[in-house]
Amino acid sequence: MAALSKSEVPPWGLAVAGSTGAVIANALVYPLDIVKTRLQVQVKKHHTDEHDSTHDKHYEGTMHAIMSIIEDEGLHGLYSGIGGSLLGVASTNFAYFYWYSTVRTLYLSKIQKSDKFPSTAVELSLGAVAGALAQLFTIPIAVVTTRQQTQKRGERKGIFATGKEVVDGEDGVTGLWRGLKASLVLVVNPAITYGAYQRLREVLYPTKITLRAHEAFLLGALSKMMATIATQPLIVAKVGLQSRPPPARQGKPFKSFLEVMEYIVQREGPLGLFKGIGPQILKGLIVQGLLMMTKERIEISFILLFRYMRTMRKEQLEKLAKAAADNASKAAAQTKRAIS
Repeated sequence: MAALSKSEVPPWGLAVAGSTGAVIANALVYPLDIVKTRLQVQVKKHHTDEHDSTHDKHYEGTMHAIMSIIEDEGLHGLYSGIGGSLLGVASTNFAYFYWYSTVRTLYLSKIQKSDKFPSTAVELSLGAVAGALAQLFTIPIAVVTTRQQTQKRGERKGIFATGKEVVDGEDGVTGLWRGLKASLVLVVNPAITYGAYQRLREVLYPTKITLRAHEAFLLGALSKMMATIATQPLIVAKVGLQSRPPPARQGKPFKSFLEVMEYIVQREGPLGLFKGIGPQILKGLIVQGLLMMTKERIEISFILLFRYMRTMRKEQLEKLAKAAADNASKAAAQTKRAIS
């Protein structure tokens, strides 16, 4: 069998592979997503506050949050807002992988024009461009999902009702793009993730075109851990921007991620910017590992599928050409007999 190459798969095929892997991985670890969001949005009680956070109960850590959510809301509380979340995951990852494969292919064919791997700086830049394009189109879903995940049990609403609540708020329709600046800054997260993935792959497996499942999982987990540690303060600030403001602010929303960070530091100190990092990293390790493992398998399936389709098409064309040649020969022979 000829060597497998991702160049055989069009951008939409790579996008389908990436978004499918992301949906499967995020569905499996969704409770961790709820927990890390709840931990990140809560603010420790200040002596001037009547309440300590958006939720009455203050979570002390990952396990305490899980047990508290089950106790207060039942097991299904760990899956609150999963529909909107997976829709957001699918659309964001489809957009990201589509644009990433497109801009990377353009760069390699139009600018670099060599067989060498792009440098780390170039990989990060390509990832940032793809991430920015993806965020512009998909951030409204992230805003609605964050709201759903932080709603109290008696206030839960569907995707469209939650979206209407955001639009009816102080910012109007633009509220659906709250946190856009933070999200655009946070494109460094997937940029670091996939830039590090490509670089680690070139270092650890330089001769391999396709990776085994455990190799893809390892590279995905390591690259995501690096990206999460580097960008956690911005992740916390983004969640604060997109969720309801803490009761202490009396309904006044944050205007920028810098304002969120300042608010958290004043009440919790600098370490408050890293709250929820435990489940964030754990979720990232599992999700990114499963995502890249699944993505690699789906990409191989697409490569084999497209190769099979091209082979069948070639065989059909050869049969048609042969049939046309046979018919032409018969016609020529008949004409010759008729003349003689």
